[in-house]
Amino acid sequence: MICSPVIPVGERSPQDVGHLAFVRARRLVGARFRPQGYDPATGLDCVGLVWAAYAAAGRRLVRPRDYPLRGWSRERIAEALAASGFALVEDAPRVGDVAQIALAAGQFHLGLMGQTSFVHAHAGLRRVVETPVDDGLSDAVFWRLGRG
Repeated sequence: MICSPVIPVGERSPQDVGHLAFVRARRLVGARFRPQGYDPATGLDCVGLVWAAYAAAGRRLVRPRDYPLRGWSRERIAEALAASGFALVEDAPRVGDVAQIALAAGQFHLGLMGQTSFVHAHAGLRRVVETPVDDGLSDAVFWRLGRG
């Protein structure tokens, strides 16, 4: 899977902000993992990574609070993303889109899409990593920041 490239449009569009958020997420690679973490200085989880990257790109999002590491329903994740201005993607993912991945035992994971890579907070490795886009993302649901 390869994301469509972002085409700049003169003024700061949601695509521009998404692209910049991915660039900012890449700068967070190596930050330590911390459950409920939203500050790169003290650690990030997958939700905190997305919110920190968009904040660094100039877009402050409504951050969900008190979410569990496991057991957060697909519906609650969708509500949190929608409350922050994201909409479900109907076309091919773009750079800066948020990937929502269903893992085992009802656990979900978020990360930011690049053209050929994916940045996410890896609990097992205890840090933010950038990995190649692979078949693990084939069943992902993608969210894109809208205007606002």
